[in-house]
Amino acid sequence: MNTASDTAHHSLAAHEVVLILETDALKGLSPQEAATRKGVFGPNVLPRPQGAGFLRSLIHQVNDPLIYVLLAAVAVTLLLAEYVDALVISVVVIVNLAIGLLQESRAEAALEALRSLVPAASTVIRGGAKMDVRSEELVPGDLVFLEAGDKVPADIRLVRLEGLEADESALTGESEPVPKDQIVLPVTTPVADRRNMVYSGTLVSAGSGAGIVVATAGGTELGEIQRLMGAIRRQPTLLTRKLGGFSKALTGVILGLAAVTFVFGVARGQPAGEMFTAAVALAVGAVPEGLPAAVSVTLAIGVRRMAARRAVVRRLPVVETLGSTTVICSDKTGTFTENQMTVVSVTTPSGHYHVSGTGYSPEGAITTAQETPGAAPPGPVADRDAALYWCLLAGAVSNDSALSRESGQSRGNGQWRVRGDPTEAAMLVAAPKGGIDTKLFLARNDVLQSLPFTHERQYSASHHRKGTSPDQGILLVKGSLERILGLCTGRMGTDGSISALEPSKAFGEADQLAGRGLRIIATAVGFTHGQAPLQDTGAVSGLVFTGFQAMQDPPRPAAARAVQSCKDAGIDVKMMTGDHPRTAAAIAAAVGLDGNSTVGGLLTGTDVEGLTGDELSRAVNTATVFARVTPQQKLRLIGLLQDSGHIVAMTGDGVNDAPALRQADVGVAMGGSGTEVAKEAADIVLTDDNFATIEAAVEEGRNVLDNLFKFITWTLPTNMAEGLVILVAILMGWTLPILPTQILWINMTTAVALGLMLAFEPKEPGLMSRPPRDPDRPLFTRQLGLRVLLVSALLVGGTWWTFQGELGRGASLPEARTAALNLFVAFQILYLFSCRSLGHPAWTVKPFSNRWLAVGVLLQVLAQAAITYLPAMNTLFHTAPLDLQSWLAVFLAAAAAWGVVALDKHFRPNIT
Repeated sequence: MNTASDTAHHSLAAHEVVLILETDALKGLSPQEAATRKGVFGPNVLPRPQGAGFLRSLIHQVNDPLIYVLLAAVAVTLLLAEYVDALVISVVVIVNLAIGLLQESRAEAALEALRSLVPAASTVIRGGAKMDVRSEELVPGDLVFLEAGDKVPADIRLVRLEGLEADESALTGESEPVPKDQIVLPVTTPVADRRNMVYSGTLVSAGSGAGIVVATAGGTELGEIQRLMGAIRRQPTLLTRKLGGFSKALTGVILGLAAVTFVFGVARGQPAGEMFTAAVALAVGAVPEGLPAAVSVTLAIGVRRMAARRAVVRRLPVVETLGSTTVICSDKTGTFTENQMTVVSVTTPSGHYHVSGTGYSPEGAITTAQETPGAAPPGPVADRDAALYWCLLAGAVSNDSALSRESGQSRGNGQWRVRGDPTEAAMLVAAPKGGIDTKLFLARNDVLQSLPFTHERQYSASHHRKGTSPDQGILLVKGSLERILGLCTGRMGTDGSISALEPSKAFGEADQLAGRGLRIIATAVGFTHGQAPLQDTGAVSGLVFTGFQAMQDPPRPAAARAVQSCKDAGIDVKMMTGDHPRTAAAIAAAVGLDGNSTVGGLLTGTDVEGLTGDELSRAVNTATVFARVTPQQKLRLIGLLQDSGHIVAMTGDGVNDAPALRQADVGVAMGGSGTEVAKEAADIVLTDDNFATIEAAVEEGRNVLDNLFKFITWTLPTNMAEGLVILVAILMGWTLPILPTQILWINMTTAVALGLMLAFEPKEPGLMSRPPRDPDRPLFTRQLGLRVLLVSALLVGGTWWTFQGELGRGASLPEARTAALNLFVAFQILYLFSCRSLGHPAWTVKPFSNRWLAVGVLLQVLAQAAITYLPAMNTLFHTAPLDLQSWLAVFLAAAAAWGVVALDKHFRPNIT
């Protein structure tokens, strides 16, 4: 017996599948044979992902250069008995490890979420008897019965059906339910177009049918997606990689300087113990241990700001990655569009009508091209056009969907929801916009019979008794334009009169709308005598054509503006969808994307498969829209963009999007319409499913990245200067201007009170009008290096100038060191204001736009007053009170140094 792995069952006739799987299309497998096959194939359950285990995950998280630096700083501060500093750094280490461990657990949860898509029970026919069994008991060859509302338990080849439609949006991205049939398809037919198959995890939205199980568990398309997700290893974020390399280099430099300090000091006859303490102080002073804390705090603030803009971050480091994004690959349905089918126009034999309003809310109006909702004549528009009345009524009455409003909402603001087919729901919503009361019609005209839509029939019908008449009836029919016109013998005018049918005119008008990606549903009405059953084909004929309704899943109003904002920010936007190319192209054009297939702007999944590796590498960078693409193709396209040096954000909501969400640098899932699998695989979840929210999140990510660079620009030169002060003193054989304990004081207080306040900086003007930062640009640029050297030199020089000046005017050694200590902090405060903007002078930034910075400066000033004037602090840190002249010297030196930095910033504004 062949299995799904070596047979394309969609390319075989139903009886061939039955023969290959050695089963029976009427009786199914015998219970004994089903039990035997379960022993061979195992249970119909997706393999449980094997976790790495806590210890292995912990070792993986510790194996990070930044963690090594932090652990070394903890050890050094403990040696110096600086227990508070050691505790603070230890907390930073624990937080970073916890974040990493949490992310790994979420990655495993994404794989586990796939298992929940398989239903708990299924209806099968075994030995000719219908029975309910647990879905995990299904085996290849089982005959499974399906009906509306069922979740498909395995991959199934259909052998009989009655109007069966499947919602496969989660698996393929197809925005509308897919009508199924039994036609044999070519081997190369993609999953989204296999109309004779239904797949595990999808939903039967209408009709019923039966089919043969051809694949279970890991052999299903769902199992293939799980395999793809399990094979993807999440790469460290861009900033994490750069910080890792930077940490290695910085650690080497600092250890080298510390070793030089120790060797030179001992060579000059200084006690080895004192030199070791000095070398350790140099190392601790130069190591920016506040950097990891600043990264965590800045990212956390970004997370909070994104949440306020409806983007929930699940993985902290991706906040900065989002700010570096160069390409956004977005799904279509629910992201660019409302994910709610909406009738946008109605065409009758006599006129064209515009339908306002979007989504499932019945609010809106129907007007002619010359009318506006406010200026239209009084009364329902359908009262002025009989054809419009019957067109809207047929769409709403011959309908199996239902409309309801969510409860628990205040002031009537509950969200409208539908149950049933989205296309029928759109027509149900359109009727009241034209003044149609379907409940009143049904109350006056009892339903006699109804005929559901089937793919073979191509229409649905509803037969009603006309009022209280015993033999007169009304027949309302809707379906495909071709089929409806074939059932009609005339067309209705605005006054209800009937004239000759004009099929060519109707087809021409419909083709124009279909070319814009709209779906066309035609309607007709018949007036019957007697109660002939609808199943009698002859009864549904001689109808009167009343027009057609054109609908689409409309673009979100903010999508076009968001796409343009991304383009202005230098971010390329691409659409990747499993939907039909024509629909994708229409929506792409509506939101401002170039989806023209004639110039290479649109590629289908078939096109992707037909290109060589080099051709696809070029095409993925030039094409804007990718339609009818499979999960494997999305994964490949994302990988090629990353290989080209792009930082890629990917959005999606379905199971088919999950592998690409994991592969992308930033995975963005839809919170409202998204599957749990997509949410678990993603880094960010949008609570409003709106592309405009992605643009807002990118803006917040850029602000986070800006603030991180501001902190780095502030902390690197000040930390380096702390170490260089000691190094210069040892090399020159001079008295230390600042003691090691005083350097630790500076390090501990300024990093928290001053540096971390930069994390709260608001967005700078023009943030989204500049291109994204080049991913290949190093963290420590040449321009930043020059700034570090300049500021470090100014700090070291200013410290020695203040120290020697105080000694020269007769101050004691503790007083001179206290003045040098305060000079150091005073300059750090002034330099902090300079770092509030990386490209503009400090005086152009609004002084109180960051209130936390003002609070931090005030706390630092109070801390300096305490270490200068409190006797206990004087004893602990070997400081002494300063007089007014000393403070003037401190402020003069700090202001002079800050002025030099301001000049440098004027001539070299961009250093990152």
